[in-house]
Parts: sequence; structure tokens; C-alpha cells
Amino acid sequence: MTPDILCLGEPMLEFNPQPDGNYLPGHGGDTSNCAVAAARQGASVGFVTHLGADTFGNSFMDLWKAEGIGTSTVRQVTDAHTGVYFVTHGANGHEFSYFRAGSASSRMKAEDLPVKALQSAKILHVSGISQAISDVAADAVFAAIKIVKEAGGLVSYDTNLRLKLWPIERARAVTHAAMAQCDIALPGLDDAEQLTGLSDPDAIVDFYLSLGANIVALTLGAEGTLVATPNKRERVKGRRVEAVDATAAGDTFDGAFLSRIVAGDDPFTSAR
Repeated sequence: MTPDILCLGEPMLEFNPQPDGNYLPGHGGDTSNCAVAAARQGASVGFVTHLGADTFGNSFMDLWKAEGIGTSTVRQVTDAHTGVYFVTHGANGHEFSYFRAGSASSRMKAEDLPVKALQSAKILHVSGISQAISDVAADAVFAAIKIVKEAGGLVSYDTNLRLKLWPIERARAVTHAAMAQCDIALPGLDDAEQLTGLSDPDAIVDFYLSLGANIVALTLGAEGTLVATPNKRERVKGRRVEAVDATAAGDTFDGAFLSRIVAGDDPFTSAR
């Protein structure tokens, strides 16, 4: 049975420095983070990717099994590795150092996609990172979007801009083209300002609605989320928490939000 939500992209093993100077290993990658968040909210979730047939790839298979995430659409290959990144914390927040060139996920092509599973999914979730890691990965995402849309499913897209992966001009062209084919736009404010050249949240929401999205949820950090449809918009206040690490905050919102959308809630209730 195909899960209701399929997340497609590159999972990466994370190494995060701790106060004692040691690096704590963990599991990262934006769409994998989203999948975990959605599954923890009770949604039926699966993942689509290629991993290396290595220790790190095995670790992800174990993670997804433990989290109840379907892996029938995951393939482990022997000719490429699983991606890795290191987190650095400083006065300006967290920074990432990637070791992902030539990773198994970045080599996944359109012809590798699990067509039947995509045709059965209610929601496909992808991101700018899913497309930034390589040209063939970008093409695979476009192909996956087409398959899902033609089968009557919904497509969710998080911009997740990473300028270490591609120049802003290409990021704009590709993400705008993808957003034009998506139903649910999930940009973050910082990303959207760079991608659209706009600073007013309402103007940004209008921009993504004009591309074709039926739902836009623009995350505003501590200020919450601006949620809009063509006929209504509402600011949903953020919940005050003690901030420990901002890594995957947006991805976690995506997963929780999509879990409620697929359960039948309206976008405003889902955001809350």
C-alpha cells in the first residue's frame, strides 16, 4: 500500500558539535526531516531516494523503519555514497559544510522514479535542495511532479534555498518553475526575500499564489506563519519556545502541516 505522503530528496548524515567538543551524529536532510515530522504526527509516509550501500545509508534505513516510514521506494546503490554534512554554530546562527558531491541521491534520474507509487500518493513533498544537488536530480523532481499531478495528487514544495549548492539566478529559475506546478508552497521568509526580491510577507504570498499555488504557508520565524489561499489569508501566531537549535525547524513545520492537510484539515487549522 502506497503511503499518503511521499517525500523525495537527499537524506544526509549530520555531525553536530557539542559543548564537550565532540560531534554528535544524527540524521538530516530537509525532506527526510519532513517525513519524520509527518510520521510522528500520525501520517502515512514514505521516502523516495537513492542511498549508498554503506553504514550511513544503513543508518537511514534503520531510522525510517523505527519512525514507521515506508522504504519500498528507497534504493541502496554500490557505486555512490550517502551524503554527509557538519554543522557549525556561531554568533550568526548555524552554518553547514557539505560533503555530498556525487552522492547516491544526486545521481538519481527521472527514469529511476517509482512511477506506480507516485501515481498513488496523495501528496508529494519536494524542495529546492532536492533540485539543487544536481541537474539530473532537478529533472527527476520535475518528472515526479508531473507524474503526481497527472494522477490527481497534490505537490508540496519548500524553497529551502542553499546558495552553496547553486547560484541565485538558477535557484530562482528552477524554484519558480517548480512552484508554478505545485499546489502547496512552503517558503521561508529569508529564502523568499532572496528568490522574489520582495520583503513584504503579503507581497511574497501574492507572488507564490500568482505562480499557481492554491495554498501558501510562509514561515516567519518567531512571528509564526502567514497562510493564504486565493480567497483568504491569516497570520497564525508562533508558539514561544526556548530555542536550542534552528536546524530543521522549517522542515518540522512542513511535516506537521502536511500531516494535517492529508487528514482533511483546512490550511489555517493545519498551520495552527
